[in-house]
Amino acid sequence: VQLQACGGGSVQAEGSLRLSCSATGLTFSSKTVAWFRQAPGQGRTFVGVMSMNGVTTRYADSVRGRFIISRDDAKNTVSLQMNRLKPEDTAVYYCAASQGGTYYDIKKRRGEYDYWGQGTQVTVSS
Repeated sequence: VQLQACGGGSVQAEGSLRLSCSATGLTFSSKTVAWFRQAPGQGRTFVGVMSMNGVTTRYADSVRGRFIISRDDAKNTVSLQMNRLKPEDTAVYYCAASQGGTYYDIKKRRGEYDYWGQGTQVTVSS
């Protein structure tokens, strides 16, 4: 199983970026999927999650209303649309997938995820 995140880059504050995560050996529609991020000198923190059935999403308070998770089952990809970016959003962003659980589970802890992408850097300048 391999997850690959891409789409990071450098952008000015109030700009937008769209991250994408693809998978081999894993089908996102049968997994709970999430995005985490790790800023310099800090731990990896929860950004947002989508339930296995694709119906429910939840976000960290710091990004709610600005970030949106979506899933394309035909392409087997998960995306993170990031709008109105702030300098404090600067971090390496990771996609993650969790096996097991129910179609409705919302998982926000790193330890609940079995598969991780390699991370993609997002840098927001003021």
